[in-house]
Amino acid sequence: MNTDSQNSDIKAWVLLGILSLVWGSSFILIKKGLIDFSSGELATLRIFFAGIVLIPFAIRSIKTVKTGKEWFAIFIVGFVGSLIPSFLFAEAETQLDSGITGAINAITPLNTLIFGALFFNIVVTKRNFIGIAIGFLGTLMLAFSNQTANTFSINYHALYVVAATVLYGLNVNIIKATLQKISAVGVTSLSFFLMLPFTIGYLVLRGDVLNTLEASNSANLSLFYIALLGVLGTAIAMILFNKLVQIKSPVFASSVTYIIPIVAIAWGLIDNEVLGGIQYLGIVVVILGVYIANKKS
Repeated sequence: MNTDSQNSDIKAWVLLGILSLVWGSSFILIKKGLIDFSSGELATLRIFFAGIVLIPFAIRSIKTVKTGKEWFAIFIVGFVGSLIPSFLFAEAETQLDSGITGAINAITPLNTLIFGALFFNIVVTKRNFIGIAIGFLGTLMLAFSNQTANTFSINYHALYVVAATVLYGLNVNIIKATLQKISAVGVTSLSFFLMLPFTIGYLVLRGDVLNTLEASNSANLSLFYIALLGVLGTAIAMILFNKLVQIKSPVFASSVTYIIPIVAIAWGLIDNEVLGGIQYLGIVVVILGVYIANKKS
């Protein structure tokens, strides 16, 4: 192995570690942001901060979009892949622990496979199908389990997370099918840029951010957590992920899926969240299912 290859491998592992920490920490940041702000305010502020940071990249990428069809696809990517999931995750964590939210999020690759098979002519193998089945079994265990006792009682807010992962899976396939000629950074930055009017409109018409900042001593800290979520956990994380794909491979980059739940659960335990035995088992089953579904022959 030559020096350049070794340096590339080291850089890839460093990026993987940073990305896992950043994305895995997103769920505790959502939880902290919800202390003073509503789920709708948090969701729109998250996308707003990400969109603002990515404006320079968006401006440089405008000329790479050639057709109205591409602009429409980018809009759908922003709406389906970022804006709506942001609302779903924020609402989920009003009643769901951050660690469990992070664990359920791990089924995103399974939904990517399902949508690819249904609508984008991607072949699903027997191994893929078994992995998908196992992954969703683990998700059901998490959605129906009670963390304070090893019993089953459904938490319907887990379905918000499942819905978000479904949209993520659809989003990835839309990008693959319609936006291959535009760089990943271009698609990401332009999609967030197109969502800025919606976030500004929501904050002006329905948000109460300024009054909250005046009324609560802790609101500034909550806003700081949301800013971190938008800038680091959304904008910068996407750039890091795209870079990781470039210097290594999509398969290597997708391994972040297995590490994110570990980081999310660790933050939850630090924040005094409690997990029961059934939930730990459910987390293991989810990760096992994702691994089997994505394992190469």
